Amino acid sequence: MDHRSLRTHVRDVADFPSEGVVFRDITPLLGDASAFSQAVSGLVEEFSGVAVDRVVGVESRGFIFGAAVAYRIGAGFVPVRKPGKLPWAVVREEYQLEYGTDKLEIHRDAIHPGERILIVDDVLATGGTAAATATLVETLGGVIAGLGFLLELEELGGRAKLGDRPVRSLLQYS
Repeated sequence: MDHRSLRTHVRDVADFPSEGVVFRDITPLLGDASAFSQAVSGLVEEFSGVAVDRVVGVESRGFIFGAAVAYRIGAGFVPVRKPGKLPWAVVREEYQLEYGTDKLEIHRDAIHPGERILIVDDVLATGGTAAATATLVETLGGVIAGLGFLLELEELGGRAKLGDRPVRSLLQYS
């Protein structure tokens, strides 16, 4: 399916969050029922025929797309959150940012060995968050069925951090 029409619902914001950066704002897409439905359907179609037991959504916009995809394919949904947000025992992964580090957490009983997991997020940029999420899933014994993104910022090279895992993005920006 051709997803290029979704691009008209992504607003370019110059010099945000800092000078020289063009931020890809997806809030207009989220606010348009037809575009949002098309985006969710597109992510579902990208992994059509792939067995998935659970969908993992990454805080915070990954929750929006991940939960909708999980519902559509009849899979469970698992949130991956920033530290201190989950109320029970967690597994934590620390990863590198451009300047410093960050951490993500998942409940340690959220994924069982051998389960096939689809990771969904809004944007693939440098790949640090996606790679850390994949590591959390694999630490718990999950098998990565794929990683799906609404947008991919190709110039940042995030796909390279994901190795040979199946990656799909609906829109690519160079």
